[in-house]
Amino acid sequence: MTRRLGAARRLALPLALLLAWQWASTVLLDETERALLPPPTAVAAAAWELLASGELMHHLFDSLRREFVAFVWALAAVPTGIAMGWWKLADEQLNPVVEMLRPIPPLAWIPLSILWFGVGDIQNEFIILLGIFFPILLNTIAGVKGVEPNLVRAARCLGAGEAAVLRRVVLPAALPQIITGVRVGLGVGWMALVAAELVGANSGLGFLINDARTLLRTDKVIVGMAAIGLVGLALDLAIRELGRRALPWSRALLS
Repeated sequence: MTRRLGAARRLALPLALLLAWQWASTVLLDETERALLPPPTAVAAAAWELLASGELMHHLFDSLRREFVAFVWALAAVPTGIAMGWWKLADEQLNPVVEMLRPIPPLAWIPLSILWFGVGDIQNEFIILLGIFFPILLNTIAGVKGVEPNLVRAARCLGAGEAAVLRRVVLPAALPQIITGVRVGLGVGWMALVAAELVGANSGLGFLINDARTLLRTDKVIVGMAAIGLVGLALDLAIRELGRRALPWSRALLS
């Protein structure tokens, strides 16, 4: 009963917003204006149409595939971040480059990436990679630099070498921060992917939204936007749950 009440409380505001949207679209707007802001019932009908035809799942699969490929490449940020956080020489050499490239938004790379890779998966994956890489890198550096020095001294006093200290002490201690970087990076990469697909793809959720816009199908545009939000939420929840199971001692992941 307590769980049901808690779930009802959490759903109260979304349901109220949906009802307000339905009322405003059907009562306050005329037919022309309703074409620009269709009611939730029309959006649900469009979602069913896209699901029944398989179009929505096709575009969703293509977007997720690009996100996954870019994420695998972006995991290079973990060893890079460990090196920068642990060895001063690596930090001195790489930090200027990182701090110069990091402020450039991934979307600013779209014109150049299209010239380099053309329109297609590689171009989109490159944009996502830029969105995912830097949050993971910065959180990894912060996690390594935040390791308790007494733990490192104790390991060395017990005879652990440099590799053993990194593997047995530094990496486990930095993992909560690294997982936080993964959560942030996946979110940024997901947003960058959709923006890249708007101008440089022939499939994916961003392409679906742009294609629906040209046909003035705002109901399908909203379906694409809702799919983006729901998938982003699912990715974040999955990473958090993985972190809780792998690192049950981390208060940051348990909250």
